[in-house]
Amino acid sequence: MNVVRKSLAGQRWEAVEVLDYKPSGSHFRHISRQVLFDRPGDIDAQLRYFAIEADGHSTLERHGHTHAVVVLSGRGRVLIGERIHSIAPFDLVTVPSGAWHQFRADQGLPLGFLCLVAADRDRPQRPGEEELSRLREIKEVSDFIVV
Repeated sequence: MNVVRKSLAGQRWEAVEVLDYKPSGSHFRHISRQVLFDRPGDIDAQLRYFAIEADGHSTLERHGHTHAVVVLSGRGRVLIGERIHSIAPFDLVTVPSGAWHQFRADQGLPLGFLCLVAADRDRPQRPGEEELSRLREIKEVSDFIVV
């Protein structure tokens, strides 16, 4: 086990692979992930780093588990439930269990953040037509979400 893995240029770390955000799909854009810690020692959690390029976004989804997010770089916005929040470096974001969420980098700026989740967690759920219609009834949310 590496006790210390040094940071590298461009928000990278030694011995940490840059992965695709998800295997495939058109419901996200210009985003990658790095798994920094996966059950380190006796901690049953995973710490990941997500990099969203300018104008990119994550999937609109929800889970049965909570996310604890620390924004490290860039600026963007995040949908949590039915509200849009602006986010910037060192902001702390809690995505509650069951809340619809989507992260977007601001136009012309990348967004980078750490995300702490339970190591054992459920798979993401994307909205069906009924949930999507309900979200789109809220103008601010409708203008924000990308599916």
